[in-house]
Formats: sequence, C-alpha cells, structure tokens
Amino acid sequence: MKRMEKEEIKEVPAQEEEKEFKIQDELSKLPKLPGVYLMHGPMDEIIYVGKAKILRNRVKQYFQKSYKKSIKIQQMVSQIQRFEYIVVDSELEALVLESNLIKEFKPRYNTVLKDDKSYPYIRFSVEEEYPRLFITRSKKNKRSKYYGPYTSVEQVREVIELLRKTIRIRNCSKVFSEEKPLSRPCLYYDMGQCGAPCILKQSREEYRALIPKVSDFLAGKTEKTIKEMEAKMQEASDKLDFEKAMEYRDLISAIHTVENRQKITALDGEDRDILGLRRDHSDCIIQIFFVRDGKIIGRDHSFLKIDDEDSDEEILSLFLRQFYNGTPFIPKEIHLPCSLPDQDIIEEWLSQIKGKKVHIVNPKQGDKEKLVELAGKNAGILMLRYVEKYRKEKKKQELALVELRDAIGMREIPVRIESYDISNTSGALTVGSMVVYQDGKEKPNDYRKFRIQSVIGQDDYASMKEMLYRRFSHGLKEKKDNLQKGKKDELGSFSQFPDLILMDGGKGQVGICLSVLEELKISIPVCGMVKDEHHRTRALLVDFNEVPVSKHSACFKLLTRIQDEVHRFAITYHRSLRGKEQIHSLLDDIKGIGPQRKKALLRKFHDLSGISRASYEEIRSIPEMDEKSTEAVL
Repeated sequence: MKRMEKEEIKEVPAQEEEKEFKIQDELSKLPKLPGVYLMHGPMDEIIYVGKAKILRNRVKQYFQKSYKKSIKIQQMVSQIQRFEYIVVDSELEALVLESNLIKEFKPRYNTVLKDDKSYPYIRFSVEEEYPRLFITRSKKNKRSKYYGPYTSVEQVREVIELLRKTIRIRNCSKVFSEEKPLSRPCLYYDMGQCGAPCILKQSREEYRALIPKVSDFLAGKTEKTIKEMEAKMQEASDKLDFEKAMEYRDLISAIHTVENRQKITALDGEDRDILGLRRDHSDCIIQIFFVRDGKIIGRDHSFLKIDDEDSDEEILSLFLRQFYNGTPFIPKEIHLPCSLPDQDIIEEWLSQIKGKKVHIVNPKQGDKEKLVELAGKNAGILMLRYVEKYRKEKKKQELALVELRDAIGMREIPVRIESYDISNTSGALTVGSMVVYQDGKEKPNDYRKFRIQSVIGQDDYASMKEMLYRRFSHGLKEKKDNLQKGKKDELGSFSQFPDLILMDGGKGQVGICLSVLEELKISIPVCGMVKDEHHRTRALLVDFNEVPVSKHSACFKLLTRIQDEVHRFAITYHRSLRGKEQIHSLLDDIKGIGPQRKKALLRKFHDLSGISRASYEEIRSIPEMDEKSTEAVL
C-alpha cells in the first residue's frame, strides 16, 4: 500500500474552530480525490467516519437539501461542527483506513457490531524448530498455520488435548534445542502425552514427522489417526492390556465426537464463510456458517444496530469490513445473499490481507444457494428469539422501575440510577466504585473508579464522603464549563446526574450522601439498600424509614443486581491494585531485579503465580535475564 498523504489532513485548531471553521467555505476546498472524512460533534468528538471515491462530491451531499437522508443521518448532520479529511491514493486505501478508524473511535453514528467479538483459532507454529499448538485470537505470525474459527475456547482446548493424547504434540512454551536441551521434562511426558524432545527422548526429525499428521487432523482428515488408534487398541487387547485398550477406544470415540460435530454437510473441499441476514427495524442479525475443507465446522451470529433506510447490501458491506479487519483467517470464498455496491474493492482488500485471491460469491442455484438460504433461515429464527427475549426483558425492567418508583414515592420513573461502594483491606488501598443503571440495565461505559486520597486508615464513611464529593463537584464543574462554551445541553462523563441514588447501606451511608448533596446544593432522591443476615436487600430506606420489598418482586431482583454489581466492581478494582502492590513489593525485594527485568518477567509470565511456576530454563530464556538474576528469582 502506498504512503498516505498525511499532509492533506484538513483541521482547524480546537480553540479557533467556532470562529474560523465555516462549513460552506470548507466544502468548496475539498479535493476531487479518494479519501476518508471524519465528522466532529459539539464536544469535538468524532461522530462519524466515512470513505469516498471523490471526497468533494460525497461530503457535499450531506449538506445538500436535495439529497435524501435517513433520520439518523439528518440527526448526525445537525450535530456537525466541523470535519476533517485524509486523502489517499485509491478506494482500497480509503476502505482500509475507514475500517481502522471506525474500529478505533467507534463513532456514535456509524453502524458498529453490537458484539465485536474475535473468535478463537488454533495456531500451529510450524515455523519453529519444534512446532506447538496454542489458542490465539489474532494473526501475529504469518508463517504459522491457523485453524478455525471455533465458537468457544473450550472447544479449542478439547481439540488440543485430543492431539496431545493421540499424536503427542507439545503445547508448552519451553525454549530448547538439540544443542541446549532441558534438564527435565514436564508432566505431559510422564502422562504419555508428549515425546519429550526437550530432553532428547525424541529427535528433531521424529518430532517434525508429526507435523503433517497434526495438519491433516486439524483439516478434518482424521482417518489415518483413527486407523493408528484402532491398531494400537487391537495390539493392547491382544496383549490382554484391556485398560490400555479402553484408553484407545475412548480416544477414538472422542475423535468421532469432534469429527461429527464438524460434519454438518460436505461441499467440494473448499474453505468458505456463508452469510445470511435478517432484520427487524433497528436490529439486524447476521448468521455465519464456517466451512473448512468442505465441512461446516461451526456457526455463529453477530448483532448490528441499523437504520430502517439501510439496505441489505450496505449492511453486509459494512459487516465484512468490520468482521474481517484483523481476523487470523480469511477463507477463499465468502457467500452472500446479494451482491455489494463496492464488491470489487472489498475483494481486493480481503485478497491483500490473505495474500491470495478471495472471491465474494452470490450463489443463484444448487447446494451453495441452499446453504445461503439456510443461513438466512437461522438468522430469522435467532431474530424471533431475540425480539421475544428483548420484549420480555424490557417488560421486566419497566415493571421493576415502576415498583421502585412507587416504593419510594417518586413522581417519575428513575431512568438513571447510580450506586456506590467502598472496598479496602484493613484500611489499606481504599477504593470507591460507582455503577450506573440506565432504564433498568447496567451501563458499564459510565462506571467510575475512585482511589481514595484524603482518608488515613479504615473509615468507610469518610471514604464515601470523599468519593461522592469528587463525583458531584466534578459534575458541577463540567456543567459550568459546558455552559460557558455555549453547550449547556451536552452531557459529559460526570455532568449527567442520576434520577435516583441507591446507597449500599443504611442510615449512615444515606446521611453521608445527603450531607454532600446539601453542601453542593444538589437535589437528588437518595435511598439506602438495607440488608438482611444473608447480605441481601430486605428493605429500602426512604426518608430514614424502612420500606419492605417483596423477595418475589421485580424491584427486589433489580436491587439485588445493583447491590451485587456495585460490590463486584469495587472488589475487582481493589484486587487489581492489591495485586500490583504485591508484585511491586516482592519483585523489588529481589536483588538484581530492576525495573527492566521486572517488566520483562511480567510481560512473559503475567503475574507472580506465573513467575513462581516457571522453570529455570523459561526464566533464563528472557533476553534481559542472566544466570545470576534467574537464580535470584528462583
């Protein structure tokens, strides 16, 4: 890909943009070149990213009254304060850059996958002297072979374990060679699941002879492995070693189980992904069948938020650009129910990533068409289930909020609820947590963590007071800043105040919260969640009077979820800080372990537990570690 012309980025300094950026003037300066444009909203945030064959024509369309725009695009245009653009050399470069920018910024008005998941694959490191198997979600080494995708990590582990037991391929991370073998093997050798090339029990040539067997197995060609297992089973049976024979029988059965799970249908031995689509107003489901070597090895689905005006072609085009951006494996063919407006460009982009030609196909007859229809049918079934589940959940959430409103005596339903908790260990590393529920559901993007700074020792009330004061004083400052900038309707991360505060506790916690709100001259209803002997909410504290809550009510279930969530969030944050402190203290006490070596150890082994389990050879293999420092760690 040619270098992108970064000098072509058109941007006005943030301090001057309100005075200097005149949209109509800037539209006339747009080049007649391919590129990507970024629309900025009232807070200068990126609200939309798009690509264009000709930037001037595409960007101008948004501001032309004659151009028919969807409701969402109309809303987006009304928010635009300025735009910038990046000129590139081709449509392909524009597509790649657009995809990357959407993934990075997740703009509000771009259609983004609701569950932008990455699938687990098996990586077979054939480029290594002694190849091994491990789980990955990204293609970091182009010389390795990748198999999948699998729909769960458990499924991947099952396959790797089976290969270890049948073909005896390693999946450890030990570093060794014939010139520098290890002193002792791992447990898998003792279990008969590895030939121990690490201590020269198996030569390099013998070990590498296993590579085609593993590759065939992962490609679905298990016949040879089954025949070998059957021969060994018969041999063990002839020697009256029935226990061993039963082990081989169980392995054969496990291979058949994995094989049958994959053999949904057979085509022509090619790799392809088959997509089907169903939509319901602003929701869309895309069903994917993963076909490898002609067999459907798995299926999965993705949710998207869309506009009613979005065409199926536009949705699928956007999905492909997001789904295959960074995936470890791209099949030879992708089958769709319709052709795409930018199909040639997407094919070129996919081929460039894969290093081989990728075809987007719209089958019109035969088994291939039937499979696309089947994918669509499955998407339709999922959509019906999703809509039904969504309606039930929404009904429960609405009922819970109505019951909560009535119990408290509020006039309106509390749309936004905030709850807070404190966590510490004997007064050390005190932290606070804030969780947010919007329309009866968690809103994790609005959660906040607080490291308590002014309180010495264990004082939960003082810690709670500090957290609440910081939360709401920051919110007031944000509101004031927005007002001065003429953006009074814009809500930042702290300036959106709750309709109701639920304190995880009784009169003490409620009293602290009310005192902070009074000091800051803020009026928000505050209730306490009074617990029983099992640490579950049994009543609400309203105006310092207990209001019982039925354990069978939707309100009780909502309160329980909020109580559990705020406690979980606080504990998780506290544990992460405590873990960092422990790592800091223990590693810093080891002579010869400075910042660089500590960083290298944690990069390889992740935590103290991983370091403590590591062998001398594993630690010594780290470039920063010499013999003396390795011995000091052990």
